[in-house]
Amino acid sequence: MKTDKPDDENKTINKSIVKFASVEFDKIDPDATLPAKFDRLLKTTDLKKVVGDKVVALKMHMGRGIGYTTIHPLFIKILIRHIKEAGGRVFITDVGPSFSSGGFNDLTSRDRGYSEDVLGAPIYPVSGVFDKYYYSKKVDFKNLDEIQIAGHIHDAEVMIDLSHFKGHGISSYGGALKNIAMGCVTAKTRGDMHSLHSGGSGIVWDENLCDHCNKCVDECRYKANFFNDENKYEVIIHDCTYCQHCIEICPNSALSLESRNYLDFQEGMVIATEEVLKTFNPGNVYYINILLSITFICDCWGMSASSVVPDIGILASDDIVAIEKASLDLITPENFNPKSLPKDKALREGRHLFEQIWGKDPYTQVEIAARRGLGKPDYIIEEIK
Repeated sequence: MKTDKPDDENKTINKSIVKFASVEFDKIDPDATLPAKFDRLLKTTDLKKVVGDKVVALKMHMGRGIGYTTIHPLFIKILIRHIKEAGGRVFITDVGPSFSSGGFNDLTSRDRGYSEDVLGAPIYPVSGVFDKYYYSKKVDFKNLDEIQIAGHIHDAEVMIDLSHFKGHGISSYGGALKNIAMGCVTAKTRGDMHSLHSGGSGIVWDENLCDHCNKCVDECRYKANFFNDENKYEVIIHDCTYCQHCIEICPNSALSLESRNYLDFQEGMVIATEEVLKTFNPGNVYYINILLSITFICDCWGMSASSVVPDIGILASDDIVAIEKASLDLITPENFNPKSLPKDKALREGRHLFEQIWGKDPYTQVEIAARRGLGKPDYIIEEIK
């Protein structure tokens, strides 16, 4: 289709808008700080058009154990207030383990301030209390032939994808895509996707380095590993989620992960995200990425570390590819905090800080999502003052 618009204007039209509220402030005034900017950001969004008189699933990750770097309840309360004022009937949802023991003195998501009385909305396990409430969607990718979409996501009319942006051992980073791919499906589907990145367990045990301290077994949250009768290390593939916690906490570096089929895992995550998004009408999904306390590990580890870079702010968009790309672009190696990693973990070569930490290019996930038509990588930042 021909147009009389100048080339520069046409290029702008083809880019997605990503709204940005920065942590930077110019005066000592509550109105200049991030919560106030987030409030103004939401006012610039036509939430009434998106959520008005609809059932809204607010999908977020509530963390585990003694993790303290998840999304602060204040931002969730602000968002819920805006959804309600726009006419949305909202509930909060996350995968089942967030509603049981976090593995450390029985701490749960409630200990991080995530409860209905604090946040102002009910909280439901995404696929039911027993992880049995789901809708099966057939796919055809390697050994991934089914995506079990969580029932409470599938039944909602609108989804707000509220994500804490941080690093991740297998996918390099976790943001809006991972919050959907891993958080809107059953445990079986999460396991199926994790198994894509390697044959067998993919965890290699070096008997010569192991002193059988048993730390890897004692600290596995899923009881997925053990030493057999011959004192050999084994992994129960069905139970292992490939979080790599056993590898990171081994004092002798006796465990390692074979990094084969990494791209298959990335593709599988995007496929899962794609299937979840198909359940919503166009325009009924909105994405918010929180770039605060950007740790090198996922919140599911049940622990926290210092942020790899200084706090950045909050991004929002109706384009999942654009918001992920913009979030990654804002995290630069020049601002790296060396105290954010274990003392024996050194940075590697890579174009992005998360690649230097985990050895995997985080932009791969974005590129696959763009190729599969989930959104556009070209974006314009619209800063909220």
